[in-house]
Amino acid sequence: MNDEIQIERSGPVLVVGGYGTVGGELARLAAPRWPLVLTGRSPERGETVAAETGAELRRWDLAAPAPFRARARAVVSTVNDPHDRVLRAAMRGGVPYVDVTRWTSRLKRAVAVAALADPASPVLLSSGWMGGVSAIVAAWLAEQADGAESGVEPGVESVEIAVRYDLEDRAGADSVEFMDRLGLDYEVMAGGREQLVMPLSDAGFVEIGGHRTKVGRIDTPEQFTLPLTLGVDTAVTRIGFSANSSTSALLALKKTGFFRWGRGDRLRAVRRSLLHSPGEGGSAMLRIDVRGRGGRVLRATVTDPAGQAHLTALGGLLGLRWALGEDGTTPVAGVAFPEQRPAPGAAIAALQRAGVRVEVEAS
Repeated sequence: MNDEIQIERSGPVLVVGGYGTVGGELARLAAPRWPLVLTGRSPERGETVAAETGAELRRWDLAAPAPFRARARAVVSTVNDPHDRVLRAAMRGGVPYVDVTRWTSRLKRAVAVAALADPASPVLLSSGWMGGVSAIVAAWLAEQADGAESGVEPGVESVEIAVRYDLEDRAGADSVEFMDRLGLDYEVMAGGREQLVMPLSDAGFVEIGGHRTKVGRIDTPEQFTLPLTLGVDTAVTRIGFSANSSTSALLALKKTGFFRWGRGDRLRAVRRSLLHSPGEGGSAMLRIDVRGRGGRVLRATVTDPAGQAHLTALGGLLGLRWALGEDGTTPVAGVAFPEQRPAPGAAIAALQRAGVRVEVEAS
C-alpha cells in the first residue's frame, strides 16, 4: 500500500471516518471554517453529511489494499487506524495530523512510529477521553492547583477522572471498543510508581453532575500521558453508566471471567452488544479532580448537553485549530498531546462558547 497525502496549505481538511457518528459531528463543526473531504468505506452513507457541509466524499477503506491519494491542509482521523496507514501517509506528506480514536496501546505505538519518522508537521495524538477534553481540563486545573506561586510545594499529586457514559446517547460502534479491553490488565502510575491494574476494579460511587454514579477503572490514554506531560504522581480514570444496573451487570460479568476467556474476534460482537444500543440522544458528563502537592484540590464537572459524540468532536476541533496554528498558538513539528497546548484556559473558553458547561469547585 502506497497511500499518499500531500500538503496543500489552502486545500481541504481531510476527515477520515468523516460521516460516522463522531466524524459527522466534527464535519458540521469544521465546515464553516474549512473546505472538507470526508472518507470512509461506503461514501453513499455520507451523502446527508456531505449535503449539510458541502464536503466532498471519497472512498478510503483502511482494511483494503487499494492505495489512497489526496491533497490536504490537515488530516483528522476519527476511526481506528490499526496499521497506522493514515498517520504514515500524513507524515510522509508533511501534513498536520490529529487523531481522536486510539486506545493506549495503539497510542504508544503511534508515538514510536512518529518518533522514527521524525515528522515535519504536528502530530497531535488527542485520544484521551472525549477527544482529549478530559486531559485539557486536567491541565487547566493543574495550573491552578499547582502551589508554586503561593509558596506551597509545587506540582500536581493526582488527577482522577470519572466518566458518566449515557446509554441513551447516540453512539457509533467504535464508542464501545473499550469492551474489547476489559479482559486486559493495564499499566498506570500510582504514587509515582508503575503498577498493573485490572479493568473495572476499584469500583465505587462518585457524584457526577448531581448523579450518584457507580464507576470502575478503565484503560484510557490520558492515564499514560498525564504523568509524562504534567508530572502527575497518580492518574486514574473510571467509568460508569447512566444506569447503575448496567455497571453492576458488567462487574458481575467480570467476576465470571467472561472478559478474559471471551477475548478475541470470535465473541467481539457479543461483547460490544452488551452496551452498543445507541439512543436518540443524551448528554456527555465527566468529573475531573486535581490535587496539588500542597494539598489544594480543584474539581471540574464538564457537561455537554449535545452529547458524547459532540464533545469528542469539539476535542478534535480544538486539536485541528492547534495543529493549523489557528488558535493563537504556534504549532511545533513532532508528537504532542492535547494537555501540552499553551494556555489551556483558552480551550476551556472555546468549549464554553460551544455550549459546554465547565463548573469548578475548590477545597
